This record gives sequence, C-alpha cells and structure tokens, in this order.
Amino acid sequence: MGTDTRNIKIHNKSDRPDNVIKKENDIYLECEEIENQLPKFLRGFFSYLKGNVLPATRLAYLHDIKFFFKYLIEETDLTDAETTDKIKLSDLEQVKAVDVNMFIEYCRKYKVDTGDTIYIYENSNKSLARKKSSVSVMFKQLYRDELLSKNITDGFDPIRVPKPGEREIKALQDDEVMIMLDAVSSGTGLTDHEHAYWEKTKKRDKAVLILFLTYGLRLSELQQLNVSSFNFNRGEFKIYRKRGKESIMPLNNSATAVIHDYIDNERAADSSLDEENRDALFLSLQGRRMTERQIRELVKKYTSIALKTTRKAGYSPHKLRATAATSLIGRGNSIFDVAALLDHEQVTTTQLYARQKMNVKRDLVKDMEWETERTEK
Repeated sequence: MGTDTRNIKIHNKSDRPDNVIKKENDIYLECEEIENQLPKFLRGFFSYLKGNVLPATRLAYLHDIKFFFKYLIEETDLTDAETTDKIKLSDLEQVKAVDVNMFIEYCRKYKVDTGDTIYIYENSNKSLARKKSSVSVMFKQLYRDELLSKNITDGFDPIRVPKPGEREIKALQDDEVMIMLDAVSSGTGLTDHEHAYWEKTKKRDKAVLILFLTYGLRLSELQQLNVSSFNFNRGEFKIYRKRGKESIMPLNNSATAVIHDYIDNERAADSSLDEENRDALFLSLQGRRMTERQIRELVKKYTSIALKTTRKAGYSPHKLRATAATSLIGRGNSIFDVAALLDHEQVTTTQLYARQKMNVKRDLVKDMEWETERTEK
C-alpha cells in the first residue's frame, strides 16, 4: 500500500495550537501505515496499543513488531511469507520462547547490507528490554484473544536493565553551565564553520539553552513552542506535556530577556514565513520550525564545549533536564516543587536527582587526601 501524499489540513476547534495537533496526527498516521504492513489478525493488538499506551510508545512497539516479523522472514525458516503482512497466525503458533530469545540476542548487534554500504547496529539492554516488551505484549494479546493456543512469554529470557537509582545521573555542573553560556554568548570554542552559523543564530541558540536549563523542558515540549505560547504581559508561557496535559510556566527575568532578544532582533519576520511556520518560536535558517534533531545537535555542540569533549560526546537535551533538576535541588529547593516543575508523575523520579547533588562526591573525598597526608609526615 503506497503512502498517502495528499496534504493534511487541520480543522482544529480545540484551544491547542495546530502544530501540536499536527504532530499527534503525524504519529497516528505513521502508526496506521505500519499497521497496514502487518497481518490483519493483529487488530486486537493494535486496539490494545491505541487505548493503553502513549502515541510515541505505540509507534515504537509497532516498529518493533514489524522488525520481528522481518527477522522471522529473513533469518528463520518459521514462515514462508515474503512480506510482513503475509505472515500467518499458524506461523506464530510455531514460534517458541527460544525463538524470541534468539531474536533478542540477534538485536544486540546486527548488520544491514544496502548494497554499497554495510551498517552495523547495536542495541543497549534498555532498547532490548523494550523490544522484548513489544513482542511479549503481542503474544499475550493474541493468547488472550484466543488466537494462539499457548502463552510462550513466561519462557522469555530476562534482560538486566539497571534500575534508575543504579545509574549515574549525567548533568552539567554550574561551572560547566557558565562555560556553555559563555560559548553561546561569545562564540568561544566554535570552529570557523560553526562560528559563521553562530553569527546568524546566537540569540536563538541562547534562548534554547536558557529554557532547557531553567525549566527542565523535554525536547518535544521545547520544539513545539510557538510565539503565541508566550504571554509576556502575564509573565508566563504554556507548554504541552505528555498525555495531552497543559502546563503554565512562569517567566523569570532571564528567560524573558533572551526570548525578547531573539524575537525582536534575530528571528525572521512573520511576513517572510509561510503560514505553517509563522507562529513557530524556534526557526531554522530556512525559516522552518526547528526539528528535534536540529535542537539535539545544537545542545550537543554547546555542551561539548562545556565538557571539553568531542561534539559527538556532547550531552543530549534530556541531560539539560537533569542539569535543571540537580541545580534546583542543589540550591535547596524541595523535591516536591522540582517534581511539579518537571512534570514527574512520581516524586521517586525526582529523588534520583537529589542523590546526585552537585559536587557531593567531590566534597566527600576532598578531605580524604591519603597520599598528601602520607608525604607530609
């Protein structure tokens, strides 16, 4: 089935902006496109996903199932199907737990040969756990719908994924934040090529970083911001969270100043923009709403300067969210207040950042200079 190339017009009667509705619709259409490439007997599974998980999670699960079916076709003799939509229920009836375990092991590291290039893909245990979950939910749903005679999921191998509390929280320290903000303000640390672009985008880039650092926004929340999201008279702006939640955020002086500076002195005039991008806050040099990838690369560039590392090793926007959390808690703010600001559903998530208070490890060991004490005696 070919992709529908017709233009999508949003007939929006809600108070949510068109770009937020359009993004949700794009995910919905992509889910439908993948579902059309999968067997019809999965309709109960599709319905379960649609009603029980977030749209982005639904899309990820569908990608995983399509990949699993491609694996069955290309790497096993469990099916004679040539395309993923032709796999039969009887084929899945033959699948055993060991076959799924072998699929998960295959996903750890595999290659894709495109003819002129061989791509090597690796998945972390976290990614493998999600793939296992996707396949597990599908088999459980087919068993519940009495389409399969047995539930094989109990035989799936466990995947060791570190608990959140076991992972080191990666965040910038305050001195690194200042280095990063100096870089975006003065161009320090940029290559000649980057500096040429910085001359045209420095006010935009600084506004992006300040909003991440101040409010701990998620990447999608920042990317969807509009000029109309901001009410400067009331000193606030509106963001759209997961699960369709809306949140009003208060503007402080720093955020107000950098947003005004960008809009007034650098952002393209509305008259030069097409209708779709006229309200978008953060624009590319082409006058279009910045993509999540473009914002991610922007953050990696400036954080890499702060960390004195390569651009590839720079931090993601999510680590600026962690920076906001650890900085707020390090300044003595209540974890309950920080949880509310960051939209954490469970305060236990915020407590993870409390354990990573800035410099706490450094402070603990600074008076334990065994070698210095030894040589002074």
